[in-house]
Amino acid sequence: MSAPKSKRPDQKGPQRNQYDLNKKKILATQDICGICGKAVDKSLKYPHPLSACIDHIIPIAKGGHPSDISNLQLAHWQCNRAKSDKLAGTEQDFKNKKEKAKVIGNRNLPLSADWLTC
Repeated sequence: MSAPKSKRPDQKGPQRNQYDLNKKKILATQDICGICGKAVDKSLKYPHPLSACIDHIIPIAKGGHPSDISNLQLAHWQCNRAKSDKLAGTEQDFKNKKEKAKVIGNRNLPLSADWLTC
C-alpha cells in the first residue's frame, strides 16, 4: 500500500491561514490576469475556464513561497493550468524563443543557389 501524497504547504498547516488572507486581498484588489493580461470576470465560478484563481508566480515546486503575497497573482483558471509549474518570462524562455526564431522555413530559402560551392 502506497503512502498518501502530502499536501502542499499552502493547503495545510500555518501557511494555509496566510494564503487565505492574501487570496482575499488579491481577489478584492486585482482585476487583470497576471499571465495573459486580460480582465478576469470574478462572477464566473470553477469549473468555467475563465474563472478566477490564484497563481503562484514562482511555483512552489520551483522554490516559490506558498503564501507570500508578492508570490501570488490573480489569473484565469485556464491560464494558470497552461502555465502549470513553469516559470513564465524567465531568461530561459527568452533563449528558447530566440533559438526558435533562428529556424529557417523552406519558404524563406533563396530561390536559387550555387550548388557547386556548397
